[in-house]
Amino acid sequence: MAIDELFAQAGVDGRRLRRAVALLADGRWWALADLVRETATSRRTIEALLRELPLEHRGERVRIPADQAKHYNTGTESDISDPVSHLMDIYRDTVAQIEELIAKAPRARHTLDHVAATADTVVRRALLLGERFWLPGSRVLCVGDHDLTSLAVRMIHPEAEVAVADIDERILQYVDAQELGIRTFWADLRLGLPPSVRGWADLAVTDPPYTPEGVGLFVARAAEGLRDRDQGRVLLAYGASERTPMLALKVQHALYDLNLLTEAMFPDFNRYHGAEAIGSAADLYVLRPTTKTWPAVASRVDRLATAIYTQGPQSVESARSREDLPGLAGIEEFAPGLLAGDWPRDLLPGVPRVRLSTWLAKPYAADPERVAVAVPAGLEAVLPRVLLAARARRVRVLLAAPPAGLADLAELVSPVYDLVAEGSVLDAVRRETPEREADRIARRVLDNAHGKAANSWREALVSARDLTKRQARALVPGWADATVLELPAHRLAALPHAAADSLTAASRPAGDGSGGTG
Repeated sequence: MAIDELFAQAGVDGRRLRRAVALLADGRWWALADLVRETATSRRTIEALLRELPLEHRGERVRIPADQAKHYNTGTESDISDPVSHLMDIYRDTVAQIEELIAKAPRARHTLDHVAATADTVVRRALLLGERFWLPGSRVLCVGDHDLTSLAVRMIHPEAEVAVADIDERILQYVDAQELGIRTFWADLRLGLPPSVRGWADLAVTDPPYTPEGVGLFVARAAEGLRDRDQGRVLLAYGASERTPMLALKVQHALYDLNLLTEAMFPDFNRYHGAEAIGSAADLYVLRPTTKTWPAVASRVDRLATAIYTQGPQSVESARSREDLPGLAGIEEFAPGLLAGDWPRDLLPGVPRVRLSTWLAKPYAADPERVAVAVPAGLEAVLPRVLLAARARRVRVLLAAPPAGLADLAELVSPVYDLVAEGSVLDAVRRETPEREADRIARRVLDNAHGKAANSWREALVSARDLTKRQARALVPGWADATVLELPAHRLAALPHAAADSLTAASRPAGDGSGGTG
């Protein structure tokens, strides 16, 4: 039989094929995607198996006919990938809640290598954290959270603090909207981890792009987020097809280069809606830093490439043929006093330069009148932060293509800049100090973009009203306890209105029973 040849070719890895056959013989109808996910086997391998089996069809679903099923009873029901299966019945309602939240969440973005994990997987991640680690009083950082793991952790372990760092503004707003007390921070990990969560966490969880570059970067950033360098852990979801062991080896080399101990690995722990090329599954690694991890992390992030994804303008493949940014011809006439980003070496050789990561990490020491910034394809999400990080009178940004969502960008930076776009060149001109008192508070906060928004806000209220620092701080919303540059876009957009509310609250007579801004 051809099926026996497939089993023989699979060798000791044939258990996954036998499990697929057993499922097809159990009387249920199976869609290809469901069979891939249930067995954690690549689509190509399952397709090859189906070609060799006697099948009956119902639309796109298949099964082995009942009169032949007895010949395919392989009895392979054990699952070593699920150490928390004994808890799942207890948390059945939580799985249903998470499933509903995932269904309503923002859709995946293929350019960010998004693939949604199942609700069952997300809950099991949270349960495993509680089974393996002591969570009361601990801090859990989700380095990227398209899967909404943060929600499950907070729902199951409310005694733990949870934070999310993500590039997707929609995810950050969605997590905030659930009002579970999760802190959210915008981050492009290629340019840095948000300052507020560096050295903050006891545990970090990440499900990164599945390239060696993506895994290496996300895990390095997760390690940067740990405050407990002796007992902290990084939990990594990573999967590869059983057909591509060399790719998995390259990823494991990336982990080895970070001098991380693989303390445990649960095979096929994570299951996904999609990613059929890797069996809609991924292993869960528990990684423990060593004393040699920290210099390795510093070295890794210092030389990292921005191309980490499998698709889109920042994919590993596209990086090799990326063209120069348009608009270079007018830069000499613009006469910048500083160049931020990656510029041709022979352009304006006497002008100081700074990397984008440095530009966002700390205020530039000098105060040039004009700054030019190069933002390559794939890093457009950083645009509002690039502008707010500047203190110059004029900023010119060169993009790979005309800016999308210009109205949304203008809304975020309008307290500081007037914007004019011509093709792929964006000019920002700093506005005069506003006359309205509430607008001046918002402007003061945004002008100190590298500092904590709450501190600037508090000082602005103290200056505007006869308040103590404690009184003023009580009027500042809790989400402002972050730098301006790491605030999600929906928080930046809310800043002018929230500043006005805080000023109104500050003007109320003491003891009138009114609260602060929350």
